[in-house]
Amino acid sequence: MRRFLVISIPIVTIVLFALIMQSGNVLKRPLGNEVGVPKTIEMIIQDIKNDNWDSAINHWDSLSKDWDKVVKRVQFSAERNEIEGLSLSIASLKGAIEAQDKSSGLQLLYQAYEHWEDLGE
Repeated sequence: MRRFLVISIPIVTIVLFALIMQSGNVLKRPLGNEVGVPKTIEMIIQDIKNDNWDSAINHWDSLSKDWDKVVKRVQFSAERNEIEGLSLSIASLKGAIEAQDKSSGLQLLYQAYEHWEDLGE
């Protein structure tokens, strides 16, 4: 019995950690009433292209809240630099929206989307 426990506990622990570390693609999907980060990014892109800045700032609030939920789920399965890159893009995006800078806003949105795609791979 002791030998079984000595062998099985480390194996089960390693398998559990491997599953957690590979679960990023599943954990970054929207749960519950979340719209989802990619869909919100697409809505902000359309808002900026149409110069609808009030709607863009409202969607940015939604994006920020959804990202705060997702980052708690993927923090153990995603690379730190991808998480920080996406967080920085979202934070910088608010400034571009408030300044009504179309080119910077679109650039930051496409950069955020690229970080999202690389998250959890």
